[in-house]
Amino acid sequence: MTASRRKRHPGTLPRPFAVLFALALAAATAVAVSLLPARATLQLAGPSPAPSRAAPATPAKAPPAQPSTYVAFVDTAAEPGFDLPADAHRTGVRWYALGHLVAGPDGCTSRWAGRLDFGHDPVANRIGRLRARGADAGLVFGGPDGGDPAATCTRPGALAAAYRRAVGAFDAVYVDFDLRTESDDHEAMTLRRARAVRAMQQQRRLRVGFTLPLRPYGLSKRDIDTLRITREAGADIGTVNLLAAIEPHSAPEGRMSRVAVALHAARTQLARAHGLADPDLAWRRLALTCVLEDPDDLSETDARKLADFADRYGMAWLSARGAAPEPGVARILRRTSA
Repeated sequence: MTASRRKRHPGTLPRPFAVLFALALAAATAVAVSLLPARATLQLAGPSPAPSRAAPATPAKAPPAQPSTYVAFVDTAAEPGFDLPADAHRTGVRWYALGHLVAGPDGCTSRWAGRLDFGHDPVANRIGRLRARGADAGLVFGGPDGGDPAATCTRPGALAAAYRRAVGAFDAVYVDFDLRTESDDHEAMTLRRARAVRAMQQQRRLRVGFTLPLRPYGLSKRDIDTLRITREAGADIGTVNLLAAIEPHSAPEGRMSRVAVALHAARTQLARAHGLADPDLAWRRLALTCVLEDPDDLSETDARKLADFADRYGMAWLSARGAAPEPGVARILRRTSA
């Protein structure tokens, strides 16, 4: 990934998850793939056509209205020297996700990594210069090492204020909730978050996404319930970003097909959770983030399959976390020649 170091990121999914893909579904996948339409698998095809773009209604330097094609994740506390505008100029990336905003000491505020206030994060302080280049950045609450304020702030007004303060501080148009930590009061926490999100969306235009682990069978029941409860509470979830641990090349044959099977399962589950009559409408709400243990886990051939799959089904965007992919792989995922 553009913004990650080669060593394993502290927020990456563990290798046992990849093993689960290999062992739990090795036999079942062969059957499942044979029952899917031919285009359901990640088959290597010719170069995908460039995604169509509507004529911009704003000047060229205006930030994009929403994430599209590729989103680069930056752990701002782990990479304080990361230069957003310089990276955008070098790579052509137009959208970044900055994490992680975690509950502060009082439980009802948010801090970068739970300790840095908004004005003390050098990466986030470069958002203005990034926007001057026609790119933008969204904010990521939660993460693998700590919860967002909804886990600790039980006062609805205070929780909504915590979110509004972060959004207002950076004039953000997109926020994401990285939901990988368990909670004893999951349903109550989900409802608190949903009501706070609904309150924000009633006050300003704000796109909201959830980041959830992709499992061999799609989404867990807990994550499906999160999406359903959030929708029923009146909050609009635009995108569900699926973290998929990519198996190493030493895994049994069919690595990319297993990812395809999991994505198709998640699409069906998301459609039900969102009350969509046509499951195919869920594709545009799904994004895929490849989690790499090692740069070699994803080859250029693999990246082309992923990019073709995302374009074919109209997925929201692609990304990568963990070990930084090789430059050629990154260019394919970004659909750029930089």
